[in-house]
Amino acid sequence: MIACGTAYHSCLVGQYWFEQLIGVPTRVETASEFRYRETTVGPDDLVIAVSQSGETADTLAAVKIAKEKGAKVLAICNTVGSALTRSADWTMYTHCGPELGVASTKAFIGQLTSLAVVTLHAAIGRGKMTEAEGRAFVDELVKVPGWIRSAIKLDKEVLAVAKKFAKKEHFLFIGRNVNYPIALEAALKLKEISYIHAEGYAAGELKHGPIALIDTEMPVVVIATQSKLLEKTISSLEEVKARGAQVIVLATEGVGEFKDCEAVLRLPPVPELLSPIVNIVPLQLLAYHVADLRGCDVDQPRNLAKSVTVE
Repeated sequence: MIACGTAYHSCLVGQYWFEQLIGVPTRVETASEFRYRETTVGPDDLVIAVSQSGETADTLAAVKIAKEKGAKVLAICNTVGSALTRSADWTMYTHCGPELGVASTKAFIGQLTSLAVVTLHAAIGRGKMTEAEGRAFVDELVKVPGWIRSAIKLDKEVLAVAKKFAKKEHFLFIGRNVNYPIALEAALKLKEISYIHAEGYAAGELKHGPIALIDTEMPVVVIATQSKLLEKTISSLEEVKARGAQVIVLATEGVGEFKDCEAVLRLPPVPELLSPIVNIVPLQLLAYHVADLRGCDVDQPRNLAKSVTVE
């Protein structure tokens, strides 16, 4: 998959889905790097190019190179008739409607949902998922809007967290497996619109360096919703808490006990594979409220443009 900007994080989730449900080796490329290096892409490959605007210069250049090497291109895009959709062999529109703010929110969720649908069809087509399993997957996808509505109901709790931490100058977000990209995306959202230095890390990597940053002034947001690695994530949470971090937890209702944390935001039970689509919502709200409390222009952050049409 090829992506630029926030689409890179949605592609990382897609990579996990492709390898987990389809068993196809998949890699995610930053478009700006892909265009300047030798690549093994060829006629037997499908390139999925993800872009909200469909006009991102780096992504368009990467697609051109992929096609020259014989690869087929599927575009996932929000803008009808954009340059990307005209270049691609096939297009899947996210139909999110105009997103007027520069920082992507609903477009990001639309990209995740589209990649989930592509994964579903590919899994059935390759015999990795039975029709009954496919229908069950669709039944879960149909529940996503309701789960998102539940996430939005956390707004008052998220605002309370934002008021407590809006003056901080550093944030750390950690997650595991399919939610590691959500830690990356949450950190990006916060830094984009509030100008706070924020980083996302795989929770299992804490001991390989980032834990040196932890002190009593470091808020750490832990994505600890229900998953097969929940115990491992909780272990990482305890590591940072033991070093004095101010911990904010994103958790599943009725799952896990999180004592002595600054805040615990509870979401409804969601299958792990689809949890990124829901988990990002309260973290987007956190970025919004922190930026608003700091007096930042949430819709037009400094130095950023909605569509990056030049290198």
